[in-house]
Amino acid sequence: MANVSVKQITKSYDGKQNVLADLNLEIKDGEFVVLVGPSGCGKSTLLRMLCGLESITSGELSIGDQVVNHLPPAERGIAMVFQSYALYPHMTVYKNMAFGLKIAGADKAAIDQRIRHAAGILKIDHLLDRLPRELSGGQRQRVAIGRAIVRKPKLFLFDEPLSNLDAALRVQTRLEIAKLHKQLEATIVYVTHDQVEAMTLGDKIVVMNDGYIQQAGSPLELYQRPQNLFVATFIGSPKMNLFNGTITATEADCLRIKLSSGQEIRADVAAGSAKAGDAVTVGLRPEHILENAHSGEVFSGKVSIVEHLGEANFIYVTLQDGQDLLVRGDGNNPVHIGDGVTLSAPSCAFHVFDARGLALARLKPGNMISSKQ
Repeated sequence: MANVSVKQITKSYDGKQNVLADLNLEIKDGEFVVLVGPSGCGKSTLLRMLCGLESITSGELSIGDQVVNHLPPAERGIAMVFQSYALYPHMTVYKNMAFGLKIAGADKAAIDQRIRHAAGILKIDHLLDRLPRELSGGQRQRVAIGRAIVRKPKLFLFDEPLSNLDAALRVQTRLEIAKLHKQLEATIVYVTHDQVEAMTLGDKIVVMNDGYIQQAGSPLELYQRPQNLFVATFIGSPKMNLFNGTITATEADCLRIKLSSGQEIRADVAAGSAKAGDAVTVGLRPEHILENAHSGEVFSGKVSIVEHLGEANFIYVTLQDGQDLLVRGDGNNPVHIGDGVTLSAPSCAFHVFDARGLALARLKPGNMISSKQ
């Protein structure tokens, strides 16, 4: 396996506006890195540059100790798993997995050993004589992954490999990919638009938008300390609640903020360069709001919609000023449309963003937030 270094990489077409701009990223040997972001953010373009299917306009890309900017894909030591599986329909599973090795001139006995080892890991050894049309979507995806494994690459690249699978199969295959990473101790770069996949799979998540890296870090780091509004609202399910507000006072260990509703709250964040009178956006995650509680910062309103998920309820509450607030509630607590509710949140639960959308530093770690769950 190998580390990957992306240094000031830019991509543009015909000298026009940059598709990717000044990207810098370090991937450690054996790390599982997930590129995540909305459609058109540049994550698949970056992946295609890693594998050599897109040229690099400027900057330097290294895999291991080798600069690979101008190396063809076959010489980069990578293997790619595509969204569409890309299996040869007229070849059996065995022949699909063997094809790349045969082209590379590998010994027949070595090919057979690698295929049977990979098939055993993926639990597809009983499918080796079947054609792709005789397989389910999940089985086809495992064949595509097996074809990558047998090549023993330095780097595995996955381009939205689960997007064609149904919900239950996505969860199952996601777990299989996580186990595979542990078994192979492989360096993996994985592209998805699904932030749940990113949070559950990645050692490191790279959040992209409009051709820029917005933030890179561990799943918990991005969840607890997002650096800007985009990351805060993209990471976390359901989405973070947002309020407009104005700073009324700065203290050593908190800010006092007046929300647009007129309510004043305390947020345990460092003021930095912020000062009284500055407009801010306040964020509050649905899972950090307490039902029927009167401690901390209190909100009152009426239930407008309830989504029952079994273990939890998503409760949409219309506050007294008309703003909607989403709460992740305990599924065992009965909640009905029209119910009046009192909600609260501890001061350490609030995120605060300045007028540019940049986060002010939180003073207490997120795991100190009490929860009803």
